[in-house]
Amino acid sequence: MALPSFGPQTKMTVGLLGGSFNPAHSGHVYISELALRKLKLDHVWWLVSPQNPLKPTKGMAPLAQRVASAQKVVRNSRIQITTLETQLNTRYTADTLEALKRRYPNIRFVWIMGADNLASFHRWKDWQKIFGTCGIAIFHRPSYALRALSSLAAQRFTHYRLSDHKASVLKRKKPPAWVFLPIRGMPISASEIRKQMKD
Repeated sequence: MALPSFGPQTKMTVGLLGGSFNPAHSGHVYISELALRKLKLDHVWWLVSPQNPLKPTKGMAPLAQRVASAQKVVRNSRIQITTLETQLNTRYTADTLEALKRRYPNIRFVWIMGADNLASFHRWKDWQKIFGTCGIAIFHRPSYALRALSSLAAQRFTHYRLSDHKASVLKRKKPPAWVFLPIRGMPISASEIRKQMKD
């Protein structure tokens, strides 16, 4: 799966949704399509991770299988499935973002994640550097809002938070800048799907 073949002068705004996608499901699609609309993005790239450093390898399906699960659920041509971290040989989000910005200097990137990730964001390698690299859009997930908004990362960057009504300008803001979107959360999760597949 080749890197997106845009020239160095290409100007667009791309949302990045990273994850294990083990497996990909309708919740990932839901978040991506909301991001396209609310953040006024041109595309969303899914970064199917070879192995999330914070997740156990046990129970992790092979990369090709997880990519196939993503291809099954995506129907929107503006959502592109990639294995960028494998191709860039990066393991951590901070390094991936740095590599992407070097490769596509005129593309504005926005990092997309669920509220559960914000709650534990301080455990990510160079998490403060990530806030300084691109705008971050956090989408509500059931039962995580309070933990996310009281997290170390949220408190550290509280003065850089935009109102959710200004979500569409996030892509133009100089980082650090972030927005929390109180959307109707979907209770579906990859872990629940895996459990159902075993039952």
